[in-house]
Amino acid sequence: MELLSLEHFAGCVNETFHAGLSEGEVPFVLVEARPLQAQQVRGTQAMRTPFSLLFRHCASFLLPQQIYQMRHDRIGSVGIFLVPIAREREGFLYQAVFN
Repeated sequence: MELLSLEHFAGCVNETFHAGLSEGEVPFVLVEARPLQAQQVRGTQAMRTPFSLLFRHCASFLLPQQIYQMRHDRIGSVGIFLVPIAREREGFLYQAVFN
């Protein structure tokens, strides 16, 4: 599989990704895909521009931070490490950072 980039996700904002859990599939809506500032390490070259994804899971319960096997019609199936970062009226927000 090729290295994922912001361009893979930018066209998927407001679309649903499905995470496979032991209880079945759980929907996550991608609410934001944005670039992050690159941190240059002397003598190295970044493999990709870093970016952040923000997903919303509309449930009253918190899922733990871990790698979720996420499935999307265009992107396919990919493991994404999600970290819960906030609770909203609509559910919980989870962030994934790619650097």
